[in-house]
Amino acid sequence: MPNITLIFMFKREEKTVGLPHNAFAVGTTIEGNICADEDIRIDGTMTGNIICSGKVVIGPQATVTGNIEAVTADIMGRIVGNVSIKEILTIRSTGVIEGDIITQQLAVEPDAKFSGRCSMAQ
Repeated sequence: MPNITLIFMFKREEKTVGLPHNAFAVGTTIEGNICADEDIRIDGTMTGNIICSGKVVIGPQATVTGNIEAVTADIMGRIVGNVSIKEILTIRSTGVIEGDIITQQLAVEPDAKFSGRCSMAQ
């Protein structure tokens, strides 16, 4: 399989309130890296890294095998990889992270699962 890098670039002044700019639905399979300047939501299956200049949302049915770097993240699905978040990482009750976390703030709901190390950085 070839390595595929997806790059999404949108103008910052064009914002849609409450909706992600990039979304991958349930049933979508992604193999490769994603670089996004705006928010992104994954509800399918992904093998690869995500680098995002906004918010990353991993939906409850999603599985990501790879590392995630973003400003903020909301995890409801499963991640197998390291997560590096500049501001706040929220792991919802259905969320599972198997890997190390680096973040400034961490919010973990009851029943969320995390296996790895966590560093709280400024």
